[in-house]
Amino acid sequence: MRPILAMTARHFRHDMQRVAVPHVEAQLVVRFGPTIPGGLDIHAMGVRPTVQRKFIRGGQHAVLARLQPGTYERALGISASELTGRMVPLEDLWTRATVQALQEQLASAADANAACGLLDAAVSTYAARNSAARAASPLLHVALEQLQVSGVTQTARTLGISERQLRRILHDALGIGPKTFSRLMRFEHAVRAAQSAREVNWSNIAVDAGYYDQAHLIADFHAIAGNTPRMLMTELMQS
Repeated sequence: MRPILAMTARHFRHDMQRVAVPHVEAQLVVRFGPTIPGGLDIHAMGVRPTVQRKFIRGGQHAVLARLQPGTYERALGISASELTGRMVPLEDLWTRATVQALQEQLASAADANAACGLLDAAVSTYAARNSAARAASPLLHVALEQLQVSGVTQTARTLGISERQLRRILHDALGIGPKTFSRLMRFEHAVRAAQSAREVNWSNIAVDAGYYDQAHLIADFHAIAGNTPRMLMTELMQS
């Protein structure tokens, strides 16, 4: 299994406030731009359970790679729990020589697609050589799928394990527990549904995303985004 799940490239032409919706996957972030020392840097970013807002200078480019759950230690050399809520320079995790070689390649990349390919190859190579990393539980991906349709207790019963074992499986692979995972997945589902809808009906979105009702959805938006659903969507449109 390749460590990188998905990759995106962004170009920030003007100064702006970036609003980032939390994901349940760790990410590698490559930033290019004249305001960055050396012209580019690379960071590993763990799961963050809240919306992040950051001012970005115009002229920056970024490549973001989301990692497969269960591959963080193999791909980065750091456990999921150690990375949660943190942004760590890649040179603190890999050898300086390895990171410098990757930076030189990225600096000479013809375009964003080429940069994505170089990053993917470097991460896959590192992961293949990192034989000391612990393997994720074979139940991980079944657990992640089940948690999107069932609660923690029912998921543990379906898998034939205790709730404590389920929490350990997710904590080792993602750095978060099953309740936080389910909460972030509901939130992401609701945001995506609102972004793709011609006319936003928050009551319908709440039901489809797995909330008890619209009030439950609104409470989660306040807790995760610090804002109402409508105000967050306005922020995302402008970012």
